[in-house]
Order: sequence, then C-alpha cells, then structure tokens
Amino acid sequence: MHKLFLLLFSLLLSQDIFCQELNLRSYVSLGEQYLGKPWEALSMTSFARYRTDGNRVEYEGQVFARRRQLASLVIAEVAEQKGRFMPSILAGIDSMLAEKWWGIPAHYKHDTPRDDDQTVDLFNAESASLLAWTGKALGERLDAARPGMTATIGRELKRRMLTPALGTRYWWKKASMNWNPWICSNWLTCAYLYEDDATKRQQAVTEIEGCLRAFIDGYPDDGGCDEGTGYWDRAAASLFECLRLLDIMKKEGLANVTLTDYKKEKVARMGAYIYNMYIGNGYCVTFADTHENRSVVQLNVLYPFAIYLNDPQMRSLAAYIAKEKNFWQEPARLYEKSGNFPALGRELLLLSLTDQLKQEQPSEPTTTAWYPDLQVKTFRSPLNKKSAGKKGLFCAYKGGHNGENHNHNDVGSFIVYADGEPLLIDCGTGEYTDKTFSKERYTIWTMQTAYHNAPLINGYSQREGKLYAAAVMEESDNSLTLELASAYPEDAAAASWQRTITMDGEEIRLTEDINLKTLKAASRLIFITPVKPDVSRPGQIKLGRHTISYPIGWMTAGVEDISDKIDPAIEAMWGKHLYRIGLGLNSGKIVGKATLKIK
Repeated sequence: MHKLFLLLFSLLLSQDIFCQELNLRSYVSLGEQYLGKPWEALSMTSFARYRTDGNRVEYEGQVFARRRQLASLVIAEVAEQKGRFMPSILAGIDSMLAEKWWGIPAHYKHDTPRDDDQTVDLFNAESASLLAWTGKALGERLDAARPGMTATIGRELKRRMLTPALGTRYWWKKASMNWNPWICSNWLTCAYLYEDDATKRQQAVTEIEGCLRAFIDGYPDDGGCDEGTGYWDRAAASLFECLRLLDIMKKEGLANVTLTDYKKEKVARMGAYIYNMYIGNGYCVTFADTHENRSVVQLNVLYPFAIYLNDPQMRSLAAYIAKEKNFWQEPARLYEKSGNFPALGRELLLLSLTDQLKQEQPSEPTTTAWYPDLQVKTFRSPLNKKSAGKKGLFCAYKGGHNGENHNHNDVGSFIVYADGEPLLIDCGTGEYTDKTFSKERYTIWTMQTAYHNAPLINGYSQREGKLYAAAVMEESDNSLTLELASAYPEDAAAASWQRTITMDGEEIRLTEDINLKTLKAASRLIFITPVKPDVSRPGQIKLGRHTISYPIGWMTAGVEDISDKIDPAIEAMWGKHLYRIGLGLNSGKIVGKATLKIK
C-alpha cells in the first residue's frame, strides 16, 4: 500500500484524540441508509434524452445517485471496520464495472455508451477516482471477500482512465478552466494508486504537468476564478490536489516531478480567492454559473488546501465552517454534499487532518478585495465588517468581459446582501441542458443582461464575446467606476455609460453617468431580488426593511414577478419567488448623471 494511504489511515485506525472528538457514527449512519439497497440500473432511454429533448439531468441524476450510494457505503465501512457493509460495496463495484462508460451524455459523441469509446470527461474521471480510492481503502478486505477484486479494479482503471487519458489529445489539456485540473486530479490519483508501470506513470506525470502549466498560465494573475465561486473547488482546489500528489510522488521517488514550486505566489492567490468572495452567514459571491450560494465552500478540500498554503484566513474559515455546520457531530452531512456525489478521496485526507483542524480558531473572513484582472471588487459597510457579514451591507461589483468561462452577459452587474441575507442577486444558472454550452446559450434567460443588475441601454442588451468588455476608470478603497459602453453593441448608441458604486458608511451609492449618441428607446436599470418589492411610493423601492432611493424626475419604477421562470436549481438557491425591478429612464435626456442610494 502506498505511503500516502498509510498516512491517511494511521490516525483513523488508532485511538488518537481526534477519533474521540469526531463522531464516526455519523458516517456509519449514512451508509446504513444504503445497506442492502438495490443498485438501480441506468436507463439508456434517459441517456438518449440529451439528444432528443436536451434533458441531461435525468441520466446524470441516476449516475450520481449510484456513485453517492457507493461513496456512502465505503466511508461507513472505513469508519466502522466490521465488514458489515462489504456485501453492498461489492455489489456496487460489480454494478459500476458493468456500466459501459462512466461519463454523461452531454460529454459523449454517441447516443449510447460503448465499450470501445472510453472518452475521458469530468465524471468518467471522477468515477475512476472514486473506484481507485475504494480499492485502496478496502483492498485486503475486498480480495478476502472476492479474490482478485483489486486486480480487476486496476485493469478497469487502466482501460477506462489511464490509457485513454495518456493517449488522446483532449481539448481540456490546454484549458484554463475547471475541466483541466478537475480531470487531472482524478487522472493523477489513478496513476499514483494503480499505475505499476514506472514508464507509463512517468509519462502520465509529465503530461499532467504540461496540462497544469497551461491551466496556471492561463489563469488570471490576480488569482480570481472567472467561473465563479461555484467552480473554485474544481478549479483552484483541484489544482491543489494535483500539486500535493505530485509533491508526494516526488518524495516517494515514484516520478520525476518539476511543477510543485511553479508560480507559488499565484497559486496562493488562487486559494485566497474563496475567502475573499465570502460574504457572511454562509454565503459566497455568485457571479457566472453556479448552482449553490451557501455550501460553495467544501470543507474537505478547503482545509487541506489551507494547510498546504499555510494561509491563516483559510484555516480559520475552515474551522468556522466545521463549527457552524456541526462537523464534529455530523461529519457525514458535509461529506454527502461535497460534490455531485461525495468526494471520498478528499474526505479521507480531511480525516487525517482533524487533529489539526480541532486546534484552529474559527472565524469568518471580513476581507474586501479588488481583482484587477477579473475587475471584481467587494465592499463592506463598517457594521458589516464588524459583525462578520451578519449585519449591515455587503456589495460585490463586476466588470470583466463577456468571453469569460461560464460567462453571462453581465458586465457591470453587482449584488447586495443586507444583514447577512440576499437583497439584490445574481440568479446563477438553472439546470444544465443541451442549450447551456451551445450556440443557443444566450437564449436562456439566466444568461441575459436583462436578468442581471445591469443597464439596458437604449433597449439593448450586451453581446457575448471577449470584445464586449468594461474598462476601469477609477478604483479606490470604497469605490469603483467602470465604463460599460463597450459591453454593448454599436446599435445601443452609447458614447459612454459609466457606473460608479461607492460604499459610504452604511449606504451604497450607485451613480449612472450617461452620454448617449441618440435616443432610440427607453434605457432601463434592472434589479433582481428574492424580496417582494413595493414601488407604490415614487422615488423609493422598498425591499423589506431596506430601501432603494432613486431620482423621481429621471426614473419610473416597475416590477415583474419572474417566479414562473424558476426551476429546481434556482429554487434551491433563492426560494420560490424572484422579482425583476425595472427603473425606466424617462427624462428624454441623452446626457446626464443620476445617483441611487441603497440602505
């Protein structure tokens, strides 16, 4: 067994104090939910739906449920060590090995899975890693129950993951977005745990290092994740997993490794992004695609990454999450939500670090940040900073361009949280379909300017593409001015549209400095909120206890209930109701300046 795995289990299998502090029974209870449960067959009709009606979540849900079942049983057996879960685990492995391909239809060129096409996608790779950790965690007991089982796992990992990953020129190998490190972290896991051919193992390491260099080099120098906080745990955090494994392989003499010290300061900034985007009360900033707004920060990768970087703020945030989420009594609750299905390898690493985690001092970050490459800035009112985000106002404002990874046409949009709860929001994205990553992406409402807190200039929305971008005009501690005109098509006839956001004590000021070439149609300021607005009094928009004040002479407010657009993914974030406020600029002026106040 590899030295890493001996390290992972040395504390868990001993009677050290961390085992007494952590309620391992929580993992056992999770596994008991699946004891003796049948392994539901995957539906090829569901697989084919992606090609017929664009639905991808039905089949994905079936795949993820099976992986969740196996990951839950394995961690329960690791925690209990009595063999009670082994029959169900063996049945799960058999069921998984019977699948022709482990990925999802959105990432596959065939209508049905085929043995002869082991395309390496995100979930083929993630499934391989789950099986690899399962084999190493339970290896001797698996072979005792079923002789040759670990050898079978090894052969399948080579056929389905190691061989096609090494031999194919996939697009993601040069990408600067999550696919690259996410897949590489699983590929490297399989190479470390199961590649016994030293030459092939070195080839895999060399190629993975090339992939990771491309990822790091293409990442913004400020360390910001243009895919948003929802993808940080599979972008920067997956990079960390790779770097850590490479470092271990180097120390164990398993490969010639050159990357572990590559651009360390940049990697540290990539890690810090997650706490700089932390709002308070469990919330994180949500720009671009995201399906979650509160459980974005995964403890089982955040804390190991914090240790790797020796970042005090990351360490304290991890301790806070552990305390707030009752990790010590109910660790399985976090584990089962640590991805599309539980991240077994990450959890095993966390279990080896719980004695250190217990000693950390928990605190929520109250940082503010300016990311000049992403053009994202965060603000906190004095009360918000003092209360760790639970009172007062928090604001995040973005510029950037409309060719970003997981882009929405949202240059110049901003969000506001008041007293630790969402006031003005970025909706994120709904359930993925065939349209989400196609040429029809911007027909989806959540991707459109008209459903972000951004202007519609002369009735026009922004256009997609890197050329449609903001320019930073002025930035200071409590203020940011962006020129937004170039994010819109020429037909919008905007000579200039500068938006300034200023945090002034316990008040946010939003200033629109407008210079239109001509007047074509009414321009509007859009605000999206989960709080039912009251616009009955001119000059004021009441949002619960908070108010947006606007100049009566310039603007007229209207409200549209857009709750009928909500799907399950959006409802999980914001609830059953969403509203779109439109402030129409009705003065007829083509040049002018207006200031709104949020308090």
